[in-house]
Amino acid sequence: MNDLRNLTELDTEDASPEREAATKRSTWVSVAVNIGLTLAQVIAGIVTHSQGLIADGIHSLSDLVADFVVLLAVHHSQKAPDEDHHYGHQRYENAASLVLGALLLSVGIGMVWSAAHKLQAPEEIPTVHLTALWVALGALAAKEILFRYMLAVAERVRSSMLVANAWHARSDAASSLVVSIGIGGNLLGYPLLDPIAALIVGFMVARMGWSFSWDALHDLTDRAATEEQIAGIEADIRATPGVLGFHELRTRKTGDMILVDVHLEIDGNLTVAQGHEIAKAARLRVMSKGNPPRIRGDQK
Repeated sequence: MNDLRNLTELDTEDASPEREAATKRSTWVSVAVNIGLTLAQVIAGIVTHSQGLIADGIHSLSDLVADFVVLLAVHHSQKAPDEDHHYGHQRYENAASLVLGALLLSVGIGMVWSAAHKLQAPEEIPTVHLTALWVALGALAAKEILFRYMLAVAERVRSSMLVANAWHARSDAASSLVVSIGIGGNLLGYPLLDPIAALIVGFMVARMGWSFSWDALHDLTDRAATEEQIAGIEADIRATPGVLGFHELRTRKTGDMILVDVHLEIDGNLTVAQGHEIAKAARLRVMSKGNPPRIRGDQK
């Protein structure tokens, strides 16, 4: 019998710098966009007397916090294993996803609270200038473009943390849509459209934040890989020449990696060196079937 330990689904050393660079580049693009939107929305909101636009500007400011959380996580998650972190620092990404999810949840609850307050006193909603609508629509377009860009990068480098941050940008686009509808309704004489739309989107954003937080929490508590992933790992191990069987296959997620522990059953008449080579072959087979196949593993 031989042990095949710590099959780690991760980009190779050559791909890691590319992954880190892509993550940082997309996040700094988000920082620049959110700084510009925050200034434009707050200034325009004050000039046009649009409280919704000012609130949306503050929402854009919250995205800056999320961006810097991502940059901090990327910096720490790329560190090599050390004496205090034998398995590396990839769970900084899970922690960052948890923070982003909590931020989304809090923003959603804040939107619901604000909308409920406006529904109780619609007469307090002031008449806004048409310029506010154009600024809100411009912000909506910018945030939607930013979301699609960040999501494309996240899917390319397979980063759950970047996916969470991309959807945070989408939540900001949703808030801009709410503001646009509210301003349009205000200009048309229907002030209640603003709080009703805000209430609906607020629930959507809060639900999204809860989903990200819940997933990140599960990953931080050693959630196993999916049934499909486990089935693929089992099939690859069985297909390895020299492997008679296996048992006690266990998986856990850390960052965007999957760690696998499994006991291999090998002909007892073989030498230790031969058993080691079979275990190595099984490890490489599982790693080579990754999607994408840019994977690194550690055998012990």
